[in-house]
Amino acid sequence: MDLGLDGRRAAVAAASGGLGFETARVLAAEGARVVICGRDRGRLDDAVARIGHGCVGLVHDVSDATGGASFVAAARDVLGGLDIVVANAGGPPAGTFESTPVDAYDAALDLSLMSVVGMAKEAIPGMREQRWGRFVAITSVSVRQPIPTLILSNTARAGVTGFLKTVAREVAADGVTVNSVQPGMHATERLSGLYGGDLAGLAATIPAGRVGAADDFGSVVAFLCSAQANYVTGLQLHVDGGSYAGLL
Repeated sequence: MDLGLDGRRAAVAAASGGLGFETARVLAAEGARVVICGRDRGRLDDAVARIGHGCVGLVHDVSDATGGASFVAAARDVLGGLDIVVANAGGPPAGTFESTPVDAYDAALDLSLMSVVGMAKEAIPGMREQRWGRFVAITSVSVRQPIPTLILSNTARAGVTGFLKTVAREVAADGVTVNSVQPGMHATERLSGLYGGDLAGLAATIPAGRVGAADDFGSVVAFLCSAQANYVTGLQLHVDGGSYAGLL
């Protein structure tokens, strides 16, 4: 299927590895002009080389609203405009209600909520003006079903989901779609770190019988950025191998 992305201008945050990288790789393979960011120049240059297709890498820290907005503005300058923004950032540290101090919440909210707000505020007005845009945030299935020991992520991701749903309804008539994709357990460095590298044991708990492949996830995000997804907005799509057990 031709996704209608040839020549579209895309910014993908925190894409030197993991789900962001795979999303950027799929978008570039579909013909989009892609700018990515990361904090480490070496990892970033390696990711750019692997993505190919003229991908550009910018060193940016998107751990708060200012950093998120700054990356979007820089990507827009490189590309001469933006059609697609994929908001993404690393997750906050693990912890429970008892073990997590109150002052840890500010940084977690900056990283997983306010960074997305900053990217949206910088990107969406221009998309509305040109009457075409795709804004997709990578969040977590914890929005639907909180993950034990990830109280900071559970809290912040729920907030960003409410923000995006509100924005989606406000801008839908302007040709701009706003969606979030909620990964379950996918084979990334963060997942290995959280589970001590025991991905085989984790796979046994997933109905699909395996941990998700990062490139499969990237393809789902790319579809939401496509021409065909023009009537899909305000969606929170979980991609989790059947792990979420609820009906809604």
